[in-house]
Amino acid sequence: MQNAKLKNYLHLHLLVFIAGFTAILGELITISAIPLVWFRMLMASILIFAYIKIAKINIRIAPRLAFKLFVAGIIIALHWITFFGAINAANISIALAMFSTGAFFASIIEPIIFKRRIIWYEIVFGVFVIVGIFMITRSEIEYLTGIVLGISSAFLSSLFAVLNGKFSQKYPATVISFYECVSGVIFITVFILLFRGGFSFEFFNLSVSDYSYLFILASVCTAYAFIAAVHVMKIISPYTVVLTYNLEPVYGILIAMILFPEKERMSPTFYYGAAIILVTVMLNGILKNKRLLKRKRS
Repeated sequence: MQNAKLKNYLHLHLLVFIAGFTAILGELITISAIPLVWFRMLMASILIFAYIKIAKINIRIAPRLAFKLFVAGIIIALHWITFFGAINAANISIALAMFSTGAFFASIIEPIIFKRRIIWYEIVFGVFVIVGIFMITRSEIEYLTGIVLGISSAFLSSLFAVLNGKFSQKYPATVISFYECVSGVIFITVFILLFRGGFSFEFFNLSVSDYSYLFILASVCTAYAFIAAVHVMKIISPYTVVLTYNLEPVYGILIAMILFPEKERMSPTFYYGAAIILVTVMLNGILKNKRLLKRKRS
C-alpha cells in the first residue's frame, strides 16, 4: 500500500509538471489563442470520446445538466483563451504568476456557490495576493495587458473549478470533461463564424510543428492529464492533490527560464511578488486542511 501511494505521488508530480509544460507549448505554438484553444478542445474531445468508448462509459445525460455543462465549457474555453493570450501579450512567467492567484478567487467564489461563510484568513491572504500582484504590475508595467489577461484567466479557472466541484459530486468526471470540451468547441466555432468571418484555408494550414505541439497539448496535457488525475485522486487525498498542483507555476516558470532565458528574464521585484503569491496559496491550503481535520474530529 505504501509503495502504491509513493508511486501515485510521483505520478501526481508528473501531472503537475505536465500542467506547467502547457504554458511552454503555448509559447511554442505559433497561432493565436482562439484557434489554439479550438484545436485543443476539438482534439481532446475526440480523444476523450475514444476513451469513453473503450471503457464503455455511459454518456447519456439530462437536458438540464447538458445546459450547465455547456456553460462550464464556455468558461473553460475562455479561461484557456485568456491564459494563452496572456502568454502572447507578455510571457510564460507573467501568465503563470497571475494564474496562481486562482486560489484567492476561489476563496471568494466558493462561499457564494456553496453558501458558506468567508473565513477570516482568506481575507488576509487576499490582501497578500493583491500586494504580490501590485509588486509585479509596478515592476513589469509594459506587460499590463498580459497581467490583466492572466488575472482574468485565474478568475475563470477558479469559477470553473468550483462549478466542476458541484458536478463531480453527482456525475462521472470523464463524462463531464467530454461534454465541456465539446461545448467549448461549439462556442468557439459560433464565435469564429459570427465575428471572424468563418473558417478559411489558412485556419487549417498550420505547420507540422504546430500540429505536433497541438496534439501533445490535447492528448498529454488535456485528455491524459485529466483521466490520470481522476485515477490519482482515488489513492491520494484531494488536499494533497490541490496543494501539489499549486507547484504548477513554479515548475512552469523554471522550465521557461531554462528554455527561453532571454524572454523570461524578469526583474527581482517580479520574483518577490510571485513568491508572495505562491507562499500565500500554499499557506491557504495548509490552514484549510487543518480546519477540515478539526471539523472531522469534532
